[in-house]
Amino acid sequence: MKPPKLKTLFILLLISCTIFNLSAQEQVEKVTIQVNLDEKLGTMDPIWSWWGYDEPNYTYMKDGKKLLSEIASLSPVPVYVRAHSLLVTGEGSHALKWGSTNVYTEDVDGNPVYDWTIVDKIFDTYIERGMKPFAQIGFMPKALSSKPEPYRHHWYPGAPYEDIYTGWAYPPNDYEKYGELVYQWVMHCVERYGKAEVDSWYWEVWNEPNIGYWQGTMEEYFMLYDHASAAVKRALPTAKIGGPETTGPGWDKAAEFLTAFLDHVRDDKSYASGKKDIPLDFITFHAKGSPKLVDNMVQMNIGTQLRDISEGFRIVSSYPEFKDLPIIIGESDPEGCAACSVNDYPQNDYRNGTMYASYTAAAFSRKYALADHFNVNLLGAVTWGFEFEDQPWYAGFRDMATNGVDKPVLNVFRMFGMMEGDRVKINQDDLSYDFLEVRDESVRKQQDINAIASKSNKGAAVMVWNYHDNNDLTIPDAPVTLNIEGVAGKKVLVHHYRVDQDHSNSYTRWKKMGSPQDPTNEQIAELEKAGQLELYSSPIWIETTDAAVEFKFSLPSQGVSLFKLNWE
Repeated sequence: MKPPKLKTLFILLLISCTIFNLSAQEQVEKVTIQVNLDEKLGTMDPIWSWWGYDEPNYTYMKDGKKLLSEIASLSPVPVYVRAHSLLVTGEGSHALKWGSTNVYTEDVDGNPVYDWTIVDKIFDTYIERGMKPFAQIGFMPKALSSKPEPYRHHWYPGAPYEDIYTGWAYPPNDYEKYGELVYQWVMHCVERYGKAEVDSWYWEVWNEPNIGYWQGTMEEYFMLYDHASAAVKRALPTAKIGGPETTGPGWDKAAEFLTAFLDHVRDDKSYASGKKDIPLDFITFHAKGSPKLVDNMVQMNIGTQLRDISEGFRIVSSYPEFKDLPIIIGESDPEGCAACSVNDYPQNDYRNGTMYASYTAAAFSRKYALADHFNVNLLGAVTWGFEFEDQPWYAGFRDMATNGVDKPVLNVFRMFGMMEGDRVKINQDDLSYDFLEVRDESVRKQQDINAIASKSNKGAAVMVWNYHDNNDLTIPDAPVTLNIEGVAGKKVLVHHYRVDQDHSNSYTRWKKMGSPQDPTNEQIAELEKAGQLELYSSPIWIETTDAAVEFKFSLPSQGVSLFKLNWE
């Protein structure tokens, strides 16, 4: 038998490759998502419009101001901002996991000296952009600390996390002076910004008092809360005050602390007044996921974060006195350390690309579902991710932007900013995960291809994601059919936005440039453009059939699409 000619071999190879590719595509199940705009689930409250960060002095720096402006502009409602260290002693220098404002010192006779210059600069930056403080009363000024030395820490990625817990984390040496400081701060804010403005803020006492952020006992935290909350109400009786900002209640010790705090507010007399008048206007706790490396691949654990949320909701809903109070998840993230870079923690490699984006879409949808499940009042979920000044490009911090260039995750929040009105029902086939499966098992089997949808008077929006805990971008795109029923208009203008490897993705563009650490002005301009939310295709007008429309599209792994519909 003659050996085949080269041309014949090439044809056989081409056929075999085509068959292989078709076989791979067939392994991805076709997904049909059915949206009924007439089946209301609840209000599309902007629980995502809350941000926070450790380093308050980044607020008024160049890239900090730029990012705050972008965050403010993507939201139809005022964004609330939470920052640590607003009462820490120091000249206002910035560093990782450090910040200071020098609001409180004492003269040689031990008399208080108040200086609001730096904290005003922080709040002014928010107010100028239409944002509002979620004002954290923390941490302890050096002159009030019961163990002031050492006070300033110098933490860096890779150093033991416990190194940060220095003199600012200790109880006050004088609770009366501490209460007076809080009173003077609130009074100053009312004088500077007006009663109506400050009435719209939220004030909270401390951060994660069940771990090293509080170097006192649980009872001493209750004393701190009572004196701080009484001072806030004394200055402005209509102000909103809450706590205790514990770590995730999925951990038994955090759940015990949260429960003990609620018991204290309900049952005990105030350490400040001696009366049963401890104020509580909202309840706060944190929720974090837990990524790791498995066979050199990042594997997220969205279920861990959702179990924190679920247990917190369960605890609050078990108190008849408190079950209707607003809940703010004070930090709600894929893991716990925003300033821990990918160089020292390789499991954080998800942060620069689309995995952070798809995780965010999938997680926020389940936060709404869990709030419905427990019938609690979820007001907000704070994304603990801002920006880090003067750091390498795409260093792997948990941030929304790097050197003034937006990361893909911020574009998911831009998508959420276009969803308003009522949340409506999603129906899927048996292959889809429900929110309890994701909570209990995370996403370890098939892809989580799902959606969240909203309807307003003259439009609708549907966000669709293709998420998996394993960051495998080599699997084939998923074929998706999206059916939307209950469309009110006969003709609909459709905008299709996309976040994936090739759209709304500055990180991909940066890598194609060769990953420059000193990009030119032209490259920076190109990266800034790539960091914005992109249309996947041109806007189109389509006619409805029986008040319904249908879209067929492919969605890559860790990709997110938003269909925005408008009609007259």
